[in-house]
Amino acid sequence: MFPEMKRKRQLLSENESVEILKRGTSGVLALSDPDNQNYPYAVPLSYVYSDGRIIFHCALRGYKTDIINKNPKASFCVVDADDVHGEQLTTYFRSVIVFGTVRIVTDESEKIKLLEILGEKYQKDIGKDPEELRQKREEEIRKALGRTAVLVLDAEHMTGKQAKELVSAE
Repeated sequence: MFPEMKRKRQLLSENESVEILKRGTSGVLALSDPDNQNYPYAVPLSYVYSDGRIIFHCALRGYKTDIINKNPKASFCVVDADDVHGEQLTTYFRSVIVFGTVRIVTDESEKIKLLEILGEKYQKDIGKDPEELRQKREEEIRKALGRTAVLVLDAEHMTGKQAKELVSAE
């Protein structure tokens, strides 16, 4: 179903791709709206990668959730490196694309758990007391829960690729 990558030397291993997803903080979710001539809709989002899933949050209602309700198939792209080398007319890049199906989480306890995972990622390494941070997350989650949707992209296929210059540098 998914095309094979032609430049196998540039293909990242699954472990390398997962590491990129784990350390990334933003990516682009691409959806296709069947009611708008299948025009793609690509939106940058903060995310967390956990157990083969990409977790996002957004408003309960909006264009993104409207499309997902009609067509939950999606891709998500994270760019890990993007170093322009003008003298060589190239870019040294490293990126991962994940394909899968997005679901809108409806179970409240699952939503809370996933929002906690998201919050932990973005609060790490800020030099504050972990208990204080946990309490702050819980408070924010409680306040936002009624107006927040949690989306999960279950990964069905993943491809990581890097510039040939990065391959030869290894």
